[in-house]
Amino acid sequence: MPDAAALPLSLAVLAAALAAAIVRPRFAPEWAVAAAGALLLAALGAVDGGDALDTVEELAPTIGFLAALLLIAEGCRRDGLFDAIGALLARRAGGSPRRLLALVFLVAATVTAVLSLDATVVLLTPVVLVTAERLRTSARPHVVACAHLANSASLLLPVSNLTNLLAFHASGLSFLRFAALMAAPALAVIAVEWLALSRFFATELRRPRAARPPALGGAQLPRRPLAIVGLTLLGFGVSGALGIEPVWVALAGAAALTLPALARREAAPPGLARAAEPGFLVFVLGLGVIVAAASEHGLADAVGALVPSGDGLLTLLAVAALGAVLANLVNNLPATLLLVPIAATGGPGVVLAALIGVNVGPNLTYVGSLATLLWRRILRHQDEDVDAGEFLRLALLTVPAGIVAATLLLWCSLQLVGT
Repeated sequence: MPDAAALPLSLAVLAAALAAAIVRPRFAPEWAVAAAGALLLAALGAVDGGDALDTVEELAPTIGFLAALLLIAEGCRRDGLFDAIGALLARRAGGSPRRLLALVFLVAATVTAVLSLDATVVLLTPVVLVTAERLRTSARPHVVACAHLANSASLLLPVSNLTNLLAFHASGLSFLRFAALMAAPALAVIAVEWLALSRFFATELRRPRAARPPALGGAQLPRRPLAIVGLTLLGFGVSGALGIEPVWVALAGAAALTLPALARREAAPPGLARAAEPGFLVFVLGLGVIVAAASEHGLADAVGALVPSGDGLLTLLAVAALGAVLANLVNNLPATLLLVPIAATGGPGVVLAALIGVNVGPNLTYVGSLATLLWRRILRHQDEDVDAGEFLRLALLTVPAGIVAATLLLWCSLQLVGT
């Protein structure tokens, strides 16, 4: 199929898959639309069948890694970790909304970095919402912090986000080197988020005089899931030196949390299958094939023309800005699939700059990240919502400043640590 026909068709299929992910009609789930679109492009010759299989094969280890992380997060929920976190937040906040926000920042950044942004959106956000209600304070600053940190705090580790996993494999960096380079950028973005949110919601964070928090009991974090997560992170850190693929470490952690639960009949295979989100995994594979088709027929060349050569500070800033724009145009997952292979030709630093753009940039709009779309659905199920105008005004305070600060510190880290 000629480029003149294949590129518009590929872009139309991409738009249909993303629309299904945003609207989520019952008759056309996003995974079905993405899979059908990928098969259609292969059948019409817009993407070679061999190339489509190669794309699926390249993405398979990343998909397996993500599934294992989702099972680890589900095991932590099942063992009561998130309920204990909610009780601990309520007790430590002492009735102060501002102190609660600081604690939410700490917990959301940690959960995002260690258990992935999906855990923050799906498991932590409802806990934070209930905690704010128990303290009789506005939930808005705290649930918005969950959404923002699910994206921006995911810069730290390769396991924090699917986009990180894709960039990690393309960068050629070890787990520890990746974390060392992204530590300062992640902290910078979190600092920007704190300054912006605490000022933006200053009125709601002032504790009303009449508000008295209810009596709260103690909270003890369950040791077993914490120990398994800690050992899994340690395994990620040493896996490179031992020549072990990180996916096997993730699978071992998932097994350590899942198999005892199966033996005690606290978990069942159907529930575990749902926790691994097979529909989303199929969606990612289908999206990968669709983006490969669009890239092959001219989209990659068009984006590549916008990427400057070199790896200096200005190049990193330009790539990060491009990643943010693409994330808000086509969502951050397609943006990563499209931009990371191009950035990889410039070296690991350029790949990490692209990652800053596709992770921090999505906080600008609801559609920039699948995680943000899911977060909004969760709030609506709880009869809560955040006004789109308010969301955008806050984003204008955090996204540009966060991208610039993170990219500047990435450049400094590259000078100090190297790749």
